[in-house]
Order: sequence, then structure tokens, then C-alpha cells
Amino acid sequence: MARDSRSESTRRRFLEASAAVGVGGLLAGCSGQTDESSTPTETATESPTETQSTPTETAASTPYSVSMEPVGTVEFDAVPETWVPYTADWADMGVALGQSDGLEAIGVKARFGTYLYNELPDVSVDKSALTELWQGSTGKEVFYELDADVHVIDPNFMINRLQWSQSDVDEVRENVAPFFGNTVFSHVYGWHDYRYYSLYEAFEKLAELFHERARYEAFASYHDEVLADVDARVPSETPDVAVLYPASIPPESFYPYLIGEGTQSKQWRDLRVGDALAKHGVTDAQAGGGTIDYETLLEIDPDAIAVRIQGEITDEYFQKNVVSHLENHDVASQLTAVQNDRVIYGGLTYQGPIIHLFQLERAAQGLYPDAFGGEQLFDRGRVNDIVTGSF
Repeated sequence: MARDSRSESTRRRFLEASAAVGVGGLLAGCSGQTDESSTPTETATESPTETQSTPTETAASTPYSVSMEPVGTVEFDAVPETWVPYTADWADMGVALGQSDGLEAIGVKARFGTYLYNELPDVSVDKSALTELWQGSTGKEVFYELDADVHVIDPNFMINRLQWSQSDVDEVRENVAPFFGNTVFSHVYGWHDYRYYSLYEAFEKLAELFHERARYEAFASYHDEVLADVDARVPSETPDVAVLYPASIPPESFYPYLIGEGTQSKQWRDLRVGDALAKHGVTDAQAGGGTIDYETLLEIDPDAIAVRIQGEITDEYFQKNVVSHLENHDVASQLTAVQNDRVIYGGLTYQGPIIHLFQLERAAQGLYPDAFGGEQLFDRGRVNDIVTGSF
């Protein structure tokens, strides 16, 4: 497809990648019919530190480089103005860094929890204006059409989850813009044999890319404050939780999600819960595990059940379509979690620093109502001010 007539050095804001993109093995197709099956999914972990890239306070028009696995060192001749993530964890990170105006697309709109921004007075994303990359598949043409300055996407995700070839990745990287990302939401994919990043490690890398060190540091500092308060109030005895995604509504079976590492489970780790599914040898749906029914769930009998559903889910919807169904089900009604009123909403799969705070709050309130009740665990105004640069 023909490129427009703008100068390459101006449009691409990209000079070269000094390290080859890693493939990390092939795993064609989506593993299992999870909530990520009809469209793609992702993953995360932490490992040793790497050499830091050039300072993030460089002037916007001065060439600079940023390093991240698996893409290596990527050089830019100016800070990107337009950007395309695939998953909403990276999208939320960019919004937290004040980059919502340059956001052009998202993999699946329904998995981007922009409705949570409604509680922040000066923060918003109009999803109707975003291009949805997944249309039964994701082709190269849409990347040419968007013509973004950077793709905040792990190239190995494109290969192993979206069936791109290495030559497809190379073509888009060379003709449109670089890839810069790491699959951080889960740690279950066999092809991800390179470094993982925690949520805030990934967030810091994106801050380097956008030259937004001050916003990152303000967010990281406030995150630590919130976590210190939450950690001090979490009861000494914490439950074993089963995180499940319903195969249908109302649910008769579920796709299991292990808590483990990865940005998708950060709130559960923050709340120090145990993983009921992992303790019983259940395979994560993202790693090819199948569904589990109520009989299997009764054998596990978790202390609490967190039901993950994508999109904006009200308390009324959840009570009517999930909780009441379990309470009136012949087998599900025997579960300890159902009898003890510990079936809670499990949130969204993809979370960056803003969405994480909302999901941490809701999970804490659901699991530990005596300790957290219905109170807000973080200051919306403070988060709003960080995003808008008024801190």
C-alpha cells in the first residue's frame, strides 16, 4: 500500500531498532475459548534490571532511544504524537501519562474500561473515535491507514496470537513505525521466553518513550501510598479465590484464570489472596485450559469467587445474572463462596495504573467489606491532577 508524501524522518519519528525483534517460538491460534478467544489475549513478570536508555527529559525534538525486551533499543527522532496499542493495559498507561489525544486505536473496544474515567473530571477517551483493530482478524492494512508514530505492541503478540509472520512485523516496522511493547498481562504463554515487566516497570518504559518522567513518578509515588494503606488494613487471614470467566450468561461453566504473575492479577496479589485454582492443578484458560463446571468447582470449593466480565458491569447486572443464578442453582448453591456471600465481580483483564486503582478498590470492598466497606480507597482528584499535569 502506498505511503503518503510526508518526509519519512518527520512522519515516522523513528530511526532504527538496534536489536532484532525476538520471536520466542510459535503458538498459532488462540488457546481455548476464553474471554480472549474470539479475539486475542496477552501476558507479564519481573526479572533483572537492564541498561537504562537515554534520559527521558531530552527535548522533544532531540533524537533519543528507549530499550525494552523483546524489541531491543529503538531510536526516535522526536517524541511520538500518535500511537497505537493493542491491549488496554498499555492504552491505560498512555492515558495516565497524558497521551489520550494521540491514541488512535485499540484491539477490542469492549475490553478498554474507559467508563472508569468518568470519575475523573478532566480525563476521558472517546472510544467511538478509536479504530478497532480486531475485525475477525487484524491485517496489516489498518496499520498503514492509521499511520501512527509508534505501535505500543509486543511484536511477538502479533505473531503468536494474531498469526502474523515475522515478515509482516518487519514490513510494518520498516514502512510505518516501530513496535515497542511487551506482553505483560499474563505469564502463561510458552512463546514468551524473554523478560517480563511488572505493571510499573512497563509504565516506566512508556514514560521514557513519551518523555513523561514526572507524571510517572507522581503516579508511582501515589500508588505506593495507596498500597501501603491497603496493605495495613488487609486482614491477617485472607481467602483462596477462584477467578473465573463465564462461558455464558447466566453461567453454567467457566474459563479459569490463575492469579499468578501478570498485570491482570495485580489487584489480587496486592490483597494477598491465595489462588484456589492453582492449588488444585487447574490449567489457565489462556494456556489452553478448558472450562470447569459447578461439580468441579464444588470439589475445589474456593473461599471466594471472582467472576471476570468485560465491559461496564453494574452491581444490578452482576447480582441478577451471576449471583442470583448461583444462589438458585442446585449445585452452585452448595459452594462455600455462595453460601457466605463471597461471589464478587472480578473486573477487567487489562489494567494500567488508573484502571488498577479502580479494580483494587472494588476487589478490596468485595473481599473485605468489614475493613473497606463502601469507602473510596484513592483520591480521584489527585489521580485526575496527575493525568492532567496539575501536580
